[in-house]
Amino acid sequence: MKLNRRRLLASLGLTLLGALAFGCNNTGGDTSATTGTTGKAGTVSNTGGGNGNPQSGDTIKVGAYLSLTGSEADFGKQTRTGILMAIDKINTAGGINGKKIEAVIENDEGDAGKTANAVTKLVSQDKVVSVLGEIASSLSLRAAPICQNAKVPMVTPSSTNVDVTKQGDYIFRVCFIDSFQAYVQAKFIAETLKLKKVAFMLDSQSAYSQGLGKEFKEQFTKMGGQVVAETSYSPNDTDFKGPLTSIKTANPDIIYLPGYYKSAGAIATQAREIGITVPFMGGDGWDVPALFTSAGTSLEGSYFSDHIALDRPTPALTAFQQEFETFKTKPGNADASFGALTTLGYDAMMILGEAMKKAKTMDGIAIHEALAQTKDFAGVTGSITIDAERNAKKSAVVVKIVGKEFKWQADVLPQ
Repeated sequence: MKLNRRRLLASLGLTLLGALAFGCNNTGGDTSATTGTTGKAGTVSNTGGGNGNPQSGDTIKVGAYLSLTGSEADFGKQTRTGILMAIDKINTAGGINGKKIEAVIENDEGDAGKTANAVTKLVSQDKVVSVLGEIASSLSLRAAPICQNAKVPMVTPSSTNVDVTKQGDYIFRVCFIDSFQAYVQAKFIAETLKLKKVAFMLDSQSAYSQGLGKEFKEQFTKMGGQVVAETSYSPNDTDFKGPLTSIKTANPDIIYLPGYYKSAGAIATQAREIGITVPFMGGDGWDVPALFTSAGTSLEGSYFSDHIALDRPTPALTAFQQEFETFKTKPGNADASFGALTTLGYDAMMILGEAMKKAKTMDGIAIHEALAQTKDFAGVTGSITIDAERNAKKSAVVVKIVGKEFKWQADVLPQ
C-alpha cells in the first residue's frame, strides 16, 4: 500500500543519521545501528553484521511502527488493534514457551524521517526481536534497511509495493503485492464489467500509485483494453478539475484512481461536479470509512480491490469479529478500531507468533528462518504461504461501493 516518492527521496540522507535520533517522543539510547547497502536487484546486504537482538529476559519484545496520526491514521489505528489482539491471544494461551510478548509501539506520524528514527530506536534501544510495520510502502522501504542490517525480521501487514521485500531476506509481508492487485483490477474491468476504455489519474508523488498504474496498464492492455488518458495530481492538491476536464474529454468507460482515501474522495466529488458519471476503480488504499468524509455519495457504483470483504463472513472472520468485541471491552481497549487493516495486523502478528514458537532460539536470526517456512497458515484474510521472495501468496477480492457501504463482488485467486 502507498509509497510517497518525494518523501522517500527527501529523507534518504537521514538513514545514516537514524541511529543518532529516535522517535519524536524519545531521546538518547543506543546509537550503534547502521543501515545496510543496496546491492543487485535492490537487495540489501548485511554489511553491519547485526546479531538479531537475542532475548533473555522474562518477556519478549516485539516492535511496531505505525502512522497513528496524520493522513493515514485510520489505517495505523486499525493495524495497531489487530497486532494487540493477536498478542493478547498469544499471551492468554501461555505466550511463547512460557514468556509473554511485550509490544513496543512507535508512532511515525506517516513521515519517512520519523520512521527511520522510530525503527532505529526499536532495533537499537528497545532491542526488539522483530518489527511489525508499516502500512505505507514508502515507510516500509525506509525502515527495511535498518531491520535488514540488524538481522531483525520485519513483517509488514499491508505494504503492497513490489520493492519492499526486495530490500533483503529479513523483510516479509502477509499481504499480496501490487503486480497481483493490478491483475485483479484489470481482470475485473475487462472480464466482469466488460469495459474497454480507461482513464488514469495517478498520484505523482506516490510510487504506490505510479507503480500500480504501470502494472495495471500492462495487464489491461494485454486483455485488450485501452488507456485513453493519463493524468496526475499531488496529494496536497485541493483543486482537481484540470486533470478531470482532460479525462472528461477523453470519454473513458471508467477512471482508474489508485491512491489514498482522502484524495480519492475529493477527486470523485469534483468529477461529479463537472458532469463525469462513469465509475472509478481504486486499490486497497480506499478501504476505510473515512473515504466517505470527502467522497459523500460521489463514489456510488465504483469499485476497488482489497484483501478481505468484511460483508461476507467466513468462519475465520466471524470468529475474529467476536474476538474483537471481547477485546474492546478489556481495560484500555475502548478505542479499538475495526476494519480490513485490523485483520492484516492480526494475521501479521499471529504468523510472527507461530514463527517464534518454532524458532530454535529466541533471536531475529532464528525467527527469520522460521518465518521463511510459513506455509498454508490459516489467517483471517485467508490461507497464507510465504514464497521464496518473502511475499504472501493469497487471493484478493473486489468490492463495490453501494451507498456508504462496501459490498463484495468477486474473489480472484493468485495467478
